[in-house]
Amino acid sequence: MALITVSGASLGYEGKPIVTDLNFEVNQGDYLCIVGENGSGKSTLMKTLLGQKNVVAGKIEFGDGLKQKEIGYLPQQTEVQKDFPASVKEIVFSGCLNGCGMRPFYSKEQKRRALDIMERLDITNLAKSCYRELSGGQQQRVLLARALCASKKLLVLDEPVAGLDPVVTKNLYKLITDINKEGVTVIMVSHDIHAAIEFASHILHIGNKPLFFGTKEDYKNSDGCHCFICDGGCDE
Repeated sequence: MALITVSGASLGYEGKPIVTDLNFEVNQGDYLCIVGENGSGKSTLMKTLLGQKNVVAGKIEFGDGLKQKEIGYLPQQTEVQKDFPASVKEIVFSGCLNGCGMRPFYSKEQKRRALDIMERLDITNLAKSCYRELSGGQQQRVLLARALCASKKLLVLDEPVAGLDPVVTKNLYKLITDINKEGVTVIMVSHDIHAAIEFASHILHIGNKPLFFGTKEDYKNSDGCHCFICDGGCDE
């Protein structure tokens, strides 16, 4: 059963569609990269999947027991967020909040899982460090750990390597790939089409007509891929 099924969806703001006739599925274990030019609707799609915006038309359905509040989300950071004065442990543990229900505290199981994730992402030694004092790569690992605390099934990542140097970018991509191979489904918005082709299992390219959704192998042979890589320099 698909985790997410999008059928004939139109997405936009205040009832005005930016993306129309959107159809795709995300199955357990997929690694979907969403690509497209600036203003094509990638962020709108992310916000709609997360329940922050309503569908203009069509529908988005969740399956296999997945609920919107159980999606792990790593957003693009603003400068204000990068300066957040909390400890690494506090930020990572905050990913468990949706699972607390009416309890005003974390359960032993939530604490154990959060600490295991911190160890998995090699940030245990940073637990007491102030988030705003970390490097960009360390901050992204912390946010990834928080997202993993929020969901065992699906991560939604919005430009996770933006602003990072090439070495840190390579390491973060490898970490995300390893997490996906362990069974966590990944949806990632990215401007890095080369990385999308290298790491993703499926690609959704919005902004072009017709929209493309399929495997990365099919995408590599599509006109949309060729035009996007050459920054729209072709006339097709």
